[in-house]
Amino acid sequence: MSSTPVIDVERLNVRYGDFHAVKDLSFQVRRGELYALLGTNGAGKTSTLETVEGHRPATSGTVRVFGRDPRDRGSVRPRTGIMLQESGFSPDLTVRESIRLVGGLTRRTDRVERLLGVVGLEHKADTRVSRLSGGEKRRLDFATAVYGTPELIFLDEPTTGLDIQSRDDLWDAVDRLREDGSTVVLTTHYLEEAQQRADRIGLMHQGVFHREGTVSELTRTLPATIRFSLPLSAPEPPPPAVGEGEGRFLIETPGLQKDLHVLLDWARDHAVELRDLQAGPTRLDDVFRAIGEE
Repeated sequence: MSSTPVIDVERLNVRYGDFHAVKDLSFQVRRGELYALLGTNGAGKTSTLETVEGHRPATSGTVRVFGRDPRDRGSVRPRTGIMLQESGFSPDLTVRESIRLVGGLTRRTDRVERLLGVVGLEHKADTRVSRLSGGEKRRLDFATAVYGTPELIFLDEPTTGLDIQSRDDLWDAVDRLREDGSTVVLTTHYLEEAQQRADRIGLMHQGVFHREGTVSELTRTLPATIRFSLPLSAPEPPPPAVGEGEGRFLIETPGLQKDLHVLLDWARDHAVELRDLQAGPTRLDDVFRAIGEE
């Protein structure tokens, strides 16, 4: 993997009048990785992405994609695929015509039939866009974004409206693109997708990075949890268990294995059944929720 970043953002600021949407934001996306840019509502994520994609000028700071200003469309756009939340295809064009039209604008080469197979729309090739379901339109969005296997792909909420099988198929296609060397920038409200797929995550809040790192690095910032229930006749469990009412207990711990071992030994010694036992590291959605509490 090349050490030169595909995306290099240094002290990016984006303002709308008096509103400071993005504040001195710096980050890099390395070649071949899947980087997830996540954020709370109003965090500045969309403004950041629009600037990196070349759709919006920065108020100040430096943004480079492949070492160039992203607004240099002649050199950057042919190497980049963008899947927006809504692409606005002409309703009168067919699926095949839409792929051919958008693909031709990229100046990359590909076969429409191959892409129809990738997104499972072979049977809809001659159907007008106006007659597609929401999920079918998202698959068409993906097909046009990955036309010609671009080096850099932006996926903005790619699985919204897709059923489980279509989601799995899309991620299989993304995996194949990455095997071919593509770099992927993902935004999604499905945090489990970012947790399962991302090499690194930038978590934005109020225009800045609240945290950035691997999933493991982000989730280690909060304690692991153990949850269980006890019969009302059971003795008090060992600390640091905290009662949550109706026989339910919570343990928050930086030492998951140690405290789980202590709890299981206690349950065995007292012949107590630990009902509804759940134990595991912090999830990404817990980190996300914690943003508003700090």
